[in-house]
Amino acid sequence: MESSSLHIKHVFFKGVIAVFLVALCLYCLIPFAWMLSTSFKTEAEAFRIPPTWIPLKPTVDSYVGIWVRKNFGTYFLNSTIVSLATALLSTFFGAMAGYGFSRFFFAGRRFLIGFFLATQMLPGVLLVGPYFKILSTFGLYDTRIGLIIAFLTICLPFSTWMMKGFIDKVPDELDQSAMVDGCSRMGIFFKIILPVVAPGMVATILFAFLLAWGDLLWALCLTSSEPMITVTLGIARTVGEFRIIWPMLMAGSLVGGMPAIILYIFLQRLLVQGLTAGAVKE
Repeated sequence: MESSSLHIKHVFFKGVIAVFLVALCLYCLIPFAWMLSTSFKTEAEAFRIPPTWIPLKPTVDSYVGIWVRKNFGTYFLNSTIVSLATALLSTFFGAMAGYGFSRFFFAGRRFLIGFFLATQMLPGVLLVGPYFKILSTFGLYDTRIGLIIAFLTICLPFSTWMMKGFIDKVPDELDQSAMVDGCSRMGIFFKIILPVVAPGMVATILFAFLLAWGDLLWALCLTSSEPMITVTLGIARTVGEFRIIWPMLMAGSLVGGMPAIILYIFLQRLLVQGLTAGAVKE
């Protein structure tokens, strides 16, 4: 009788969990489905009441429009260059800094690590003004290099903390064995540490890339000309003062989100390995 009661409770809780997960999936997917549906509608149908889930006259004009009238090719090129450079540079220098924090003990080490973390607590809007002045002074305003430098300051502390956690999991005995064999510190870093923490580097690169790719505030304040516009800024500019072309806005949002989706699909195994690499402390 007791075992039957436990079985009923077990089935009940599994049913509750299943209902919750289905509701959560619907909550996440319905907005995406609505965006996809709207992107294939005409502008008139997008304002139709009652609204339609399935477009009455499907069209790809919105997707054509974002590439022809909105020059999304240039926007994508700018975002790709800036995001890739930011992700790779911040992860590489973050790995070097993380290796130093992990392996060397020096005066002010704790303060410096805490300072790195404290910089992440400052709202980005407070730093836009100073960076605008600095980049303008050095002639880097409205350039890709200026955007990369600005994004590096955001991503580098995060990358340093991430990489330090991964490097802490690498036994120090590997370093000592390599030094006995005559390997230098830089040789240890490049030949031993980086290959071992490769999954963690992939996770850090992915997060830094998405952080730079999805930024709007810095791109809005540190660029001004059409050739320097990024994807997020290009999408935001589809919203006019007196008119919003909803099908084009939805098409641009979907296309702009594709890189993140593709990266997660192809790198999810390495991403999970990287995120769980430092989860268990020995």
